[in-house]
Amino acid sequence: MERFKGKTVVVTGGNRGIGFAIAGRFAAEGANVVIGSVEEAVADAAAELCAMGARAVGVLCDVTDRDAVVAMYDRAEREFGSIDVSVQNAGVITIARIEDMTEAEWDLNLNVNTKGAFLCCQEAIRRMRKTGGGRLINMASGQARDGFIYTPHYAASKYGVMGMTQSLAKEVALDNITVNAICPGIIKSDMWDYNDRVWGKMMGDFGPGELMASWVQNIPMKRAGEGKDVAGLIAFLASEDADYITGQTINVDGGLIMS
Repeated sequence: MERFKGKTVVVTGGNRGIGFAIAGRFAAEGANVVIGSVEEAVADAAAELCAMGARAVGVLCDVTDRDAVVAMYDRAEREFGSIDVSVQNAGVITIARIEDMTEAEWDLNLNVNTKGAFLCCQEAIRRMRKTGGGRLINMASGQARDGFIYTPHYAASKYGVMGMTQSLAKEVALDNITVNAICPGIIKSDMWDYNDRVWGKMMGDFGPGELMASWVQNIPMKRAGEGKDVAGLIAFLASEDADYITGQTINVDGGLIMS
């Protein structure tokens, strides 16, 4: 199935983890894929997709830097033409007790997770309006539903993504642009390895993997998610089957948080 043949998809934070699963899903369905990341490995990620027969490019991009964001979308247009789908996936998390949390940690989480998503949405919308529409999909988090201990800055950043998604969806609805968000739960990834390690030490000296394993037992499906679980929903929201869905935030968490 090549639902996205001839379409161009931008995925930030797309060189590993959930982001690479998203990029790979679109590539497998025929899309031209532009992967943006602050990591040099973005070139290797794009090369891996190209080796599978896809058309992909990797672009070094700090999503908190407006000029870098503009340059990434410029590159996407030069390589492939119009922007059809933009997935705002780049994100960070740090974990600290409130009395130990620094302003730098607060700023990092809000700048990457919220401001970065805003800058990418803003630039994508400018271009999509000129070409007749498109799809914006923002990465929120289970913490946009239920903030957790030692991460008020991360929760705030993801609540912000959810609110921004709703606001933009209303603003661009008549431009044939849909805007939706995803709330992943516990997903196997580098970020969750960090969460397990740091939260585990702060919440009872858990050994590697023990805290995550205990939390997985609270999931009705009794398993952590994988990148492909998130990528499948994002591909649906980017497809024609989701033409009448906008302003929504959808959980992907095995039933951990139901709404």
